[in-house]
Amino acid sequence: MKKLILTAYIFIFSVHAYAQYDKDVIIEPLLKTDTTSIGQKISYPQSQDAEVTILKVTIPPGRSTGWHKHEVPVFAYVLKGTLTVEMENGKVFQFPENSSFSEVQNTFHNGINKGSENVVLIAFYMGEKGKPLSIQKEK
Repeated sequence: MKKLILTAYIFIFSVHAYAQYDKDVIIEPLLKTDTTSIGQKISYPQSQDAEVTILKVTIPPGRSTGWHKHEVPVFAYVLKGTLTVEMENGKVFQFPENSSFSEVQNTFHNGINKGSENVVLIAFYMGEKGKPLSIQKEK
């Protein structure tokens, strides 16, 4: 039943999206959510100086981002490889190539490349001018 509902949702979303573009434009839903990957409600920062930053992030094999957190919404798309994300509470999430996700907010986490090729992400930060995109955890 859930598969049928999901299929119907994707069809309705695609029909709605196609109404905005020429019929030859291909629309593929990648992510539509109101929560982060651990179920937190997404909240946008209140700012007069909103700034969107899009980064291509490459994590070599065996390397990690280091423990950090984001105070703003961050959305990512995995172009290559599989990203493993560890949470402070021990939970682990994996995001394979061609997947997208909403990163956790105000929660320390560590992105790791456990594979043999680079992990490449495109990350979209809904930030604020002059403020950091992430905050490193103090050791």
